Amino acid sequence: SQDGNDTAQEQGLDLEPPVRMEEEKEVMEEMEVEERVVEIEHPLPCLSESDTQGIIKGRDLFGYVGIEAVLDQMRRKTMKAGFEFNIMVVGQSGLGKSTLVNTLFKSKVSRKSCTPNYEEQISKTVHLQSVSHIIEEKGVKMKLTVIDTPGFGDQINNENCWEPIVQYVNEQYEKYLKEELNVNRKKRIPDSRVHGCVYFLPATGHWLRPIDVEFMRRLGKIVSIVPVIAKADTLTLEERLEFKQRIRQDLQANGIRVYPQKEYDEDAEDRILNDKIRENIPFAVVGTDKEHQVNGNKVLGRKTKWGIIEVENVAHCEFAHLRDLLIRSHLQDLKDVTHNIHYETYRVKRLNESNANGLAYELVQNI
Repeated sequence: SQDGNDTAQEQGLDLEPPVRMEEEKEVMEEMEVEERVVEIEHPLPCLSESDTQGIIKGRDLFGYVGIEAVLDQMRRKTMKAGFEFNIMVVGQSGLGKSTLVNTLFKSKVSRKSCTPNYEEQISKTVHLQSVSHIIEEKGVKMKLTVIDTPGFGDQINNENCWEPIVQYVNEQYEKYLKEELNVNRKKRIPDSRVHGCVYFLPATGHWLRPIDVEFMRRLGKIVSIVPVIAKADTLTLEERLEFKQRIRQDLQANGIRVYPQKEYDEDAEDRILNDKIRENIPFAVVGTDKEHQVNGNKVLGRKTKWGIIEVENVAHCEFAHLRDLLIRSHLQDLKDVTHNIHYETYRVKRLNESNANGLAYELVQNI
């Protein structure tokens, strides 16, 4: 009413007439229509109502964003910090473990090569020894740790000779777990976990020995095992092929898991690559740290009366396949499997044990 408006104006209230409100509403609607037209003229890549996740590719972008530069950032950070790789070699004395490790990294990295005045002695018990090196190649730094197991399988009675090795692997998991559980954690936790174990089989040409079966069955559950036939040049090609087939049959019959396992293949591409690797396991290898002249070229090889066995020639042995697996194609995957599978299994087990012990302690206190 007129009296009500007068009263409102007297109180300082500004009431808009209904006509003006309608005009402003129409103006706002026209602006919204113009905005929608602009959006239609320049559509941005977006998700439809039915999509929960969309893929925007380069052709859908208006210009260069620079997302791919994150790869260069990761590369620079990794090259500055470097990375760690820990490899364990297990087998009887005299199978060429130290020589093969030196051949893999083309340097003196084995325990024998680094120990001054080293004398070959058969250990009465299995005790593990590790040697660490910083290797740099084309600006990439890697801290390599080689864990040797002198005394394994060298005794008359080799019962439970794998226990010190199992204990060592679990101790490294425990050390890493304690660092993770600290209140003030380090920015980068030192990684001493065993990323891969190369198990040396003697070139007998027969079946796996009981000690081989028992070791790989137990260790295969806590670490990635890569079996190799040591000093394969002592076998003919026919003997080598038959021996490899027998070993694969033994591995399958005893439920032994060796790297790479089928259940860890992430996609079809990995499955195709790993299937080729699994067809060659165990690798028949020859190691040496001496170079010889062959057709005017220097090659790593073992010189015999009838010729030179070229270590890196796949027609002579499968050392190149082993090197590619451990270093060139699957090194990061070995580390990922160690962290995401083996270490994670250990961590869950230990935390469950801790929770169970804590619950038992509380029950005792309540009683």
